[in-house]
Amino acid sequence: MSSSKDELKGYKGVARTKLSEWKVRVWSDVKVMNDAGSVIEGVILPRSETFDDKHISIKMKNGYNIGIHVDRVENIEEVGYKEAIYKIPEKDFPRREDRPNVTLLGTGGTIASRLDYRTGAVVPAFTPGELYGAVPELADICNLTTRKLFGVFSENLAREHYIAMAEAISREIDSGVDGIVIGHGTDVMGHTAAVLTFMVQQSPIPIVIVGSQRSSDRPSSDAAINLIHAVRTAAYGDIAEVQVCMFGPTSDLYGLLHRGTRVRKMHSSYRSTFRTIGDIPLAIVDKDSFTYLVDDYLPRDRSRKVVIDPVFNDRATILYYYPGMNPDLVEALVEKGYRGIVIAGTGLGHVNKPLYPALKWAIQEKGVHVVMTVQTLWGFTQMYVYDTGRDLLDVGVVPLDNMIPETALMKLSWVLGHTDDHEEVLKMMRHPINHEITRREPHNGYLILQGGLPETDEFVRSHWK
Repeated sequence: MSSSKDELKGYKGVARTKLSEWKVRVWSDVKVMNDAGSVIEGVILPRSETFDDKHISIKMKNGYNIGIHVDRVENIEEVGYKEAIYKIPEKDFPRREDRPNVTLLGTGGTIASRLDYRTGAVVPAFTPGELYGAVPELADICNLTTRKLFGVFSENLAREHYIAMAEAISREIDSGVDGIVIGHGTDVMGHTAAVLTFMVQQSPIPIVIVGSQRSSDRPSSDAAINLIHAVRTAAYGDIAEVQVCMFGPTSDLYGLLHRGTRVRKMHSSYRSTFRTIGDIPLAIVDKDSFTYLVDDYLPRDRSRKVVIDPVFNDRATILYYYPGMNPDLVEALVEKGYRGIVIAGTGLGHVNKPLYPALKWAIQEKGVHVVMTVQTLWGFTQMYVYDTGRDLLDVGVVPLDNMIPETALMKLSWVLGHTDDHEEVLKMMRHPINHEITRREPHNGYLILQGGLPETDEFVRSHWK
């Protein structure tokens, strides 16, 4: 047997030559002997066409992928061959009269994705129906209807997608479903949760946004457990708000429900990446129960009339302050037509003095709406404490208390979809709709696990799984 061009898809140069010499091909079950005398067993994967020609990609029996440099390979023996099919077939969801009715709206993201072995990238590929094929446990929870709105990575979401989601939620509520789940990429999940909180108010049923940090083809994927928790929340949970459902601890013991205006992704790769900022989570959800951590939530009430308000003006932005920032940044934003600026300021809400004239010009002469949040995420803007803050107040910068910067951006974009009247914009920004501004932060909300400190080391020892 010789290795043809099609059988070595994606390989080039030295790696292609070596595979041909060993007479193996993509999808071969192989035993690889390396220069240390170790034997690695697995399947040869197609190589990303954008990568170098010095490595061979292997999916090991434990499900993880590795790359082996060709110079370290002594021999490869083919022990079997079966071309892999990574597509999960769609299945019709079984229905029972005694189950709640839940709609899953698909938007893309890692919870609905697969690995593209041509590029080595994770791409949106699974339709919502395929998710049932992958997670049959969902049939034990509810009658699931799936609708694919779009299939994009979350960083590509924009105004038209937010409006489409709000309108789709409206249709599902009108149809009489018991709960809604939105499959979503995690990278900007907090942005979507915030803006939908403003676009969909007084919901009678739970609206649960869910995703996964690791794609469905990985052994450590959190996709299935997150989806199960989210569907349970939509079907049986009592909180009728826009909420994010993701891993709680680093293990899969339970998920956490986070309020849409107070949630933020805090780690690029941990599965337990989402945290409630400035408050505590709404609830704990596991396979058997809900543990509600707060009592000031909007309860499920099918008789409540939802308010759908899907407007969005994308002429708002965040200006993340850094030392030495020049005023021409503010001037450029105004000249490009931006009507709202959220400043993520230092400390209690500060920027340097050279920005004052530009901010004064933007606010008082150009009518731009400038609001202040804090980079620390936790804590309040308190601009009356130091001269810097008081000077900014005199210029016309408006503090937003403990609103998260991203939430402030999404709210400002929503507000500007209603009005450009300066007083009305600031009034709407300062008026809380659903806990985007709170009176105080809880004593048990703020925790940073700093390794080496006695109290946190003890906490880790007692909770780490």
